Amino acid sequence: MNNVKIIGTGSYAPDRIVTNSDLSEIVDTNDEWISSRTGIKERRITTGEDTSVLSTKAALEAIKNANIDPLEIDLVVVGTASPDKFIPSTACIVQAEIGAENATCFDIAAACSGFVYALNIGTQFIKTGQCKTVLVIGAEVLSKIIDWSDRSTCVLFGDGAGAAILQRSQDENGILSIYTGSDGRNGAEFLACSAVPVRNPFITAVEKNDNIVTMSGKDIFRFGTKIIPKCIDQVLENQDCTIEDIKYIVPHQANMRIIDSAAKRLEIHSDKFYMNLDKYGNTSAASIPLALDEMARKGLLHRGDKIILVGFGGGLTFGAVLIEWMID
Repeated sequence: MNNVKIIGTGSYAPDRIVTNSDLSEIVDTNDEWISSRTGIKERRITTGEDTSVLSTKAALEAIKNANIDPLEIDLVVVGTASPDKFIPSTACIVQAEIGAENATCFDIAAACSGFVYALNIGTQFIKTGQCKTVLVIGAEVLSKIIDWSDRSTCVLFGDGAGAAILQRSQDENGILSIYTGSDGRNGAEFLACSAVPVRNPFITAVEKNDNIVTMSGKDIFRFGTKIIPKCIDQVLENQDCTIEDIKYIVPHQANMRIIDSAAKRLEIHSDKFYMNLDKYGNTSAASIPLALDEMARKGLLHRGDKIILVGFGGGLTFGAVLIEWMID
């Protein structure tokens, strides 16, 4: 089996900043109500750029930082719940924009766990020898599927994209451990967004469908506080590491209270979790790679640092990745 490492990251968020005060002009809310319950102060909202555009800009940054030619890319995987179209995939649109002519391309739908799932897929393709270089993207334009009259959801989400380049490695370090799972039986209805209803000449009544996100906040909260520690414990156990070996945990940026609760369960300080939720809100599949690239750009990550990426979301889906950082 081949080893796998991250050789570059990139991210992109729209220029338009929407503050909590801005939202108070749209729905019955205020900055104190939002920030005290979520930790969110502002988010980025697109003024026209769709998911493929955000993905492309994040991908080009990752390619530049990895110092590779797009023709080297063998596979493009995009994790998203808000694609431009059903057909073609966002990954195929990105392929055309970046010139990755030699790549196989597809999207996956795992909601807020999308980047972790995509990272797992890319890692397995490299480990088995089918690919050498993989572009993994998490991207969302959630603003197009949000009910902007529902203050329980519209205050939470933002738009953005993050990307990473994976490559075959001779080192034993890099991607050290991956754990993923799903629970569609017990929580599929907790976070959902309907697609196109069944509509054909043989149906007399077509079900109404608004194509907007619905969420049971309390259920997702309970799920997140339990599953984050479980995922972290699992990747640590797989690699025979302890939480003291980990420099940073990069979680899905959903809610500050979820992170505080998870930290208590793990008996660690919440400062070990890297958070940029206050600036971007919940960007679903984009949240982890957005945070990871921000950490890289700030110089917070050094060769040999062990970090854990951990995500959870609609499906229900969840997963974590233990990584030894290999970029100087």
